[in-house]
Amino acid sequence: MVQIQNKPSHWPTLNTVMMVEEVLKNINESVISVAELKRKLPRQVNHNTLIVILHYLEESNKIIVGLKGITWIHNTNQKLREAVKRGIEV
Repeated sequence: MVQIQNKPSHWPTLNTVMMVEEVLKNINESVISVAELKRKLPRQVNHNTLIVILHYLEESNKIIVGLKGITWIHNTNQKLREAVKRGIEV
């Protein structure tokens, strides 16, 4: 889990959160480091702001932050969600 300070000095805007989310959703690699993510973003984001965004995305179960990096896990496929709910083996 990504740790954030008590009160970050830089709160992200919705546009910035959506930009980071879009980049993570569309990466070709299965795992990306924070440094690589910063390079792939269309505009520069403050490091502390990026950490706050990653914490939010992890708490909302869209990403997993591990030792090797960040992985997008959110799936919008409704059939897959229903199969998981019912416990159907795919």
